[in-house]
Formats: sequence, C-alpha cells, structure tokens
Amino acid sequence: MLNRRRGKVQTVQQTTAHLQELVVEVDGEGVPAVNYRLLCEDVFPGDLVELNTTAVDLGLGSGGAHFVISRIEGYQRAEAVLTEADCKREGHIMKLRYTPLQFATLCVEEENSPYHTLLSTADSLEEMPVMVASLHSLLAPICVVFHHHTQHRARLAYIMTDGAALPLGFSRLVASLKAQGLIDVTITIGHAFGGDLEAVNVYSGLLAARHVAKVDACLVAMGPGVVGTGTLFGTTALETAAIIDGVNALGGRAVAVPRVSFADQRPRHHGLSHHTLTALGRLCHTSCFVPFPRLLGDEARLLEEQVRVNLCRHNISWVDADQTLELLQEHRISVESMGRGPNDDPAFFRAGGAGGWLAAQLV
Repeated sequence: MLNRRRGKVQTVQQTTAHLQELVVEVDGEGVPAVNYRLLCEDVFPGDLVELNTTAVDLGLGSGGAHFVISRIEGYQRAEAVLTEADCKREGHIMKLRYTPLQFATLCVEEENSPYHTLLSTADSLEEMPVMVASLHSLLAPICVVFHHHTQHRARLAYIMTDGAALPLGFSRLVASLKAQGLIDVTITIGHAFGGDLEAVNVYSGLLAARHVAKVDACLVAMGPGVVGTGTLFGTTALETAAIIDGVNALGGRAVAVPRVSFADQRPRHHGLSHHTLTALGRLCHTSCFVPFPRLLGDEARLLEEQVRVNLCRHNISWVDADQTLELLQEHRISVESMGRGPNDDPAFFRAGGAGGWLAAQLV
C-alpha cells in the first residue's frame, strides 16, 4: 500500500546535485521531506506537493522523511530553471521500469554511450581487487583504510547496487567520502540511480569501473537501508554471494568484507553475522579473500571458531594493523551502523577496515 498526502513546502533547507531537503507542512505540522531532482522538478516555498508518506507512517527507518511524488499544478510559484539533472536525461535505459516514476538514463554500455564500443569488447577485470560488502556503513572504514595503505595513489570506485536505497543522493556518507577524495567515481547499477556512471547490472558496472573509470580497485555495496526479515535467506545482504562469483568469473580478485559485531545482541548477528556465514558458507560457488581484524580474548576465540567451522574453503587473512578507528577519527567521518558508532562497536568497523587493508595489499 502506498500512502499519499498533500503538503505545502515551507522551506528548502538544502539543494544538492541530486536532491532537495525540504520542510513541508502536513496537517499543520512542519515535517522533513526529500525531493529527488531526477524524479520531480525543483520545488519552492509555497508549492503544494504530493508526498509518499508510507515509511514514516509505518515507523520504518527510511530517514524519517516523506518523499515528493510530484508538484501539484495550479499554484503560484517561482519560475523553474533547467538543472544539470534535466540535461543528463538523453539515454534510453529506463530505471524504476513500468512504475509511474520510470525515467530514462544514459547507461554506460548502451548504444549511444561514448563507451559502448569499449564495453562491447571488455570482458576482464584484469585481476582488479573488488571489495564486496553487505552494509552501506562499511564504506567508511573500507575507504579510509584503503587510501591510507595505498598512500592515496590508487583510484577507487564505488558501485551502489539496488539492494536498498535506490537514489545514490540519499547517502550523506558517499557525499562525504567523495568530498574527501576517498571515492573517485560512483556507479549505480540496476534500478539504483544517480552515480557518475549508470550501468545495467553489476557485471557491466564492474567492467566500466576498470575500463572506463580506469580505477585500481572497486567497492560494491548497497545503499542505506538493508532489508531483513529475521529469516536465514530473507535479506538483501545475500546479494554479496552472486557478486563475489561474478567478480571471480570476470577475472577480478574478490574480497568479501565480513559483518562482525559484539555489540549486536541479536544471536544471528553476534560475532560473525549470518549475512556473512550464509553468503560465503552456503551460497558462494567460488572462493574469495576474507580478511578479519585480529581481536582479543573471548571475542577472538568465538570469531576464530566461526571462521574455522564455516569458511574453511576461503582464503582467510587476519589483520593486525588496520588502524581503522584512528583513521575514521582523523578524517572526521560520522558513521553509524544500527545506531552504533566506532566506539560502540569497534569490531564491526575494524572488519570493514580489514577489507580496505587487504585490497590495498592486492593493489
């Protein structure tokens, strides 16, 4: 069910290349809302808009904001200006296909792309290391550690899948990492959109990262908002298994970034998460590199036993000198996972850093 309400724009808090952050009056109360500039024209104070209020009505963690569906005609407003986003709609590959919000993008591999000829023959990642993570929050530790250990001499691409949030512009984390030069190029695949490059699927996205963006390494993860159901297989995090197999099939070197936590009280996520155990232990058809931070005491014993029992066919590394927590603080990156920051759940963030460390060694 899609819940819709009308609201009146009170203020435009911020406008970026991807979106407008708004305060909209709904039922007499000012509430936050987001307008994606690829999906709707810019709006201004006084405009009446139609909103999708479903996530907030259900109390879901979708940023606590409503989303603009459209501006309602017939109200006085300032003259709209043509935006950069409007000018980029020359492609023919539809995203959000067969929905009322479907729109055209220029995908990197389509016939009228300047890279079509290059990608029509590209078929190898040429041993490029590809880090594959199951949560968006792992991007921060991966990126800071990778660039530290490559001394900022390696180019890194981020491929955002459509396993969670579809608009890349929704992620403040990506904007922060890109502003600091920790991500060099973004690629959105499937129905995700808003990257520097758009691609039809993860395979062409990976090849574009290597041959179009010419990066030295790549990081693949969904956007904010992983879907979970409390069941073994009902989570979008399991997309990592197929991605790892794809990286290996294309001649890359797959680095699985594990999800590890000793602050999460849910048994299925304690120590090595079932997201990692299920993807690597049951669903992957190929082996990959799996790095872990070197822990101490009971945490170390539990993690080492989980790895020994479930992941013996993979190439395991134990990392002592990831420096993750220090580097996150040095770069002043604000990041949380499940409401916990690096000081609350250091093992989680150090596991991400271990992935960045290993990829740096492979580069």
